[in-house]
Amino acid sequence: QLQLVESGGGLVQPGGSLRLSCEVSGVRLTYYSIGWFRQAPGKEREGVSCIGSSGGNTRYADSVKGRFTISRDNDKNMVWLQMNSLKPEDTGIYYCAAVDRDVIWRCEPEGMEYWGKGTLVTVSS
Repeated sequence: QLQLVESGGGLVQPGGSLRLSCEVSGVRLTYYSIGWFRQAPGKEREGVSCIGSSGGNTRYADSVKGRFTISRDNDKNMVWLQMNSLKPEDTGIYYCAAVDRDVIWRCEPEGMEYWGKGTLVTVSS
């Protein structure tokens, strides 16, 4: 059974960087598209970035374009989210999720099948 485990969250000052990792087990990552999602206190879960099964077809929320980069290594069954120039509004629990498709055309929580438990990112001075 597919399992996802996020890591790399923490407390960082505004303008700082973090790299989130998502380790996938139980399946070959090659067949799955992956997304990063976040949920801030009192808000709905939203899509941050998604990547197709072969590493192409990347999607980014407007709020993170130019600051975040998603990447993956199918041989290592790993997906990463590099977050730079972090802002307080980036605070939230970050989840990685998977779906058995080649491409994610709309990076939205409703389209995902499997979820990790999340890692907390806090951006504060």
